[in-house]
Amino acid sequence: MSIPSIPASAPAPRRHRLPIIFIVTTVLIDGIGIGLIFPVMPTLIREVTGQALADAALWGGLLATGFAVMQFLFGPLVGNLSDRFGRKPVLISALFVMMLDYLVMAVAQTIWLLLIGRVIAGITAATPGTAAAFMADISKPGERARNFGYVHAAFGLGFAFGPKIGGLLATIDTRAPFLLAAAIAGANMLFGLLVMPESLARDKRRPFQLSRANPFGAFRAIGQLKGLTGLLAVFGLYELAYFVYPAVWSFFTEERFGFDTAMIGLTLFAFGITMGIAQAVLVGPLVSRFGAYRVAMAGIAMDSIVFLAFGFTANVPLMWIMTILSGISAISIPALQSMMSTATPDDQQGELQGVTGSIAALATILSPLIMTETFAIFSRPGTPHYQPGAPFLLSLIIVLIGGLILWCWQRVHGRS
Repeated sequence: MSIPSIPASAPAPRRHRLPIIFIVTTVLIDGIGIGLIFPVMPTLIREVTGQALADAALWGGLLATGFAVMQFLFGPLVGNLSDRFGRKPVLISALFVMMLDYLVMAVAQTIWLLLIGRVIAGITAATPGTAAAFMADISKPGERARNFGYVHAAFGLGFAFGPKIGGLLATIDTRAPFLLAAAIAGANMLFGLLVMPESLARDKRRPFQLSRANPFGAFRAIGQLKGLTGLLAVFGLYELAYFVYPAVWSFFTEERFGFDTAMIGLTLFAFGITMGIAQAVLVGPLVSRFGAYRVAMAGIAMDSIVFLAFGFTANVPLMWIMTILSGISAISIPALQSMMSTATPDDQQGELQGVTGSIAALATILSPLIMTETFAIFSRPGTPHYQPGAPFLLSLIIVLIGGLILWCWQRVHGRS
């Protein structure tokens, strides 16, 4: 017997909590799984290639880029499939492929096998987007920001704890983190098969169109919805600016503050924990009281302060204050996501999440190239304008442009 769909207008009784727990757990495990392998990827690449660290870093960049490019190209395909066949089969399939990818990395003896695994994983990287579509299906418009906050918080907390667990497991064996990541992905897949209902009712599904199952066709279809183009532009600029942290934070803090690996890891942990708590605890009440637009603008304002401070400060206590504030500023992402979801019909929620996934993947590709080059220009020996914080000043400009677009969008469309 099939499990009935959950109507979006239904309350959240106890029997509906298990699916929400599953969704949040899935994204938490996704974050843990990615974080688990971070500390050991350089060692694994050196094992399978026999090359020095510098050359291994190039392979690491290729693996990350391959994953992001596939996610950019195929995100809309996965989103459209979930609008046609439902969220459950897509999410369960993604967890299965995730499990296989971790197993491949656990046993791979060649770099090409690792690359193939990362490419396939990028094609099916559907867990965050499909989880967000599920939350949109079961949430009333006023609840979406809060539930999106749960999804983002789960990933942030998972990513904060993942490297700690991975580093400990790596002391046992280099492949141990990958085996654990595969085990928890497989266990969660089985959990989902048992407890996850289908959230997208059959009468809200739409036919699959190949012309929309690519980034450009999906952008065109979503862009025709009133007000979505401006919000997508803000989201893309925000992702581009915010990715300055994974792109240059380790280099910046070593150059500016002389931090070692342990201190850099501690700052990232503090950032991840603060972001997770802010998105889980603050987003819902703030959006209920002030509206999604004001919460998004508040996050952008906080980011502007943080980027300006990081651009110039060499003061360690101020750096810690700004690190905490940068985590709190992440409340803007669920608020923006809520605004976009509210403006999107039920039968295009998966397509929307596929498009936002492609935008985030594009930022993942472009931001490291832009930010690391900016850092190199302004911090290399002999530079006429020494300014290690230059990437953050560039992010300040980008996020201010995004804030201006959002302000103009609000004046035109008048949504709060």
